[in-house]
Amino acid sequence: MAAITDLSFMYRWFKNCNLVRNLSDKYVFITGCDSGFGNVLAKQLVDRGMRVLATCFTEEGAHKLQQDTSYRLQTTLLDVTKTESIQAAAQWVRDQVGDQGLWALVNNAGVGVPSGPNEWLTKEDFVKVINVNLVGLIEVTLHMLPMVKKARGRVVNMSSSGGRVAVIGGGYCVSKFGVEAFSDSIRRELHYFGVKVSIIEPGNYRTSILGQEGMESRLQKLWDRLPQETRDSYGEEYFRIYTDKLKNMLQLAEPRIRDVINSMEHAVVSRSPRIRYNPGLDAKLLYLPLAKLPTPVTDFILSRYLPRPADSV
Repeated sequence: MAAITDLSFMYRWFKNCNLVRNLSDKYVFITGCDSGFGNVLAKQLVDRGMRVLATCFTEEGAHKLQQDTSYRLQTTLLDVTKTESIQAAAQWVRDQVGDQGLWALVNNAGVGVPSGPNEWLTKEDFVKVINVNLVGLIEVTLHMLPMVKKARGRVVNMSSSGGRVAVIGGGYCVSKFGVEAFSDSIRRELHYFGVKVSIIEPGNYRTSILGQEGMESRLQKLWDRLPQETRDSYGEEYFRIYTDKLKNMLQLAEPRIRDVINSMEHAVVSRSPRIRYNPGLDAKLLYLPLAKLPTPVTDFILSRYLPRPADSV
């Protein structure tokens, strides 16, 4: 047993130290760098000496990131829900990388709300999240792939543990399941071009993905707009308990995001990037096991977390 443990440690050590050469010559394009994972990753890759092409949603975010780093980082604005914005960013990247191509595309931009019980949401609520997390990711990838193929580089897609097991209603988990499927399909298609595809599946981390407004006030707005018949079927007690449980889950979110950033960095700089990364103890010990259990068992466990509605049978 000790020998197996030693071999496993040596194998992981080799893979972690097996870095790509000439990192200082390589370009990385990252979406969603105003804050959170993308912002910290951009700075960390600059410290590695790489050439970082970072996109932000706001001018304020782009200006601050540029101030906080060196000449090796350049910024541009990008709205992943608008084709013309993606086309402009793709042309900007082509002008930067030239014939060398793009070593890594990191699709990090994402939103987490609106989320809540599915019946409380509208089609527009779902579309708002899916357009950013999935459709935008796909369109950015399609525009960047010729440059990634030229460099025989890699694509790194930000998914979530919520892309393995649906823990909340709304477009978030739906979009992340889509990211998983898209990543799996392009990984197989791009294998013969020498392009690698990695998926990051973090657990519950505290970032700005939920926006500035408090979760309690968001859920209150969803509840207030429901037809009286729907509210009666759930009951005020359901709303109160559901809100309290969601608030508790967010308060328990891990504030230290270093494991996520290191996973993203490894996917960019390693010669042997993993297909999937699962940063976070909750990802490894809770969400992945739930995803692999028989579906009725997973349903039983997760349904125990939900309150009982007023009209329950």
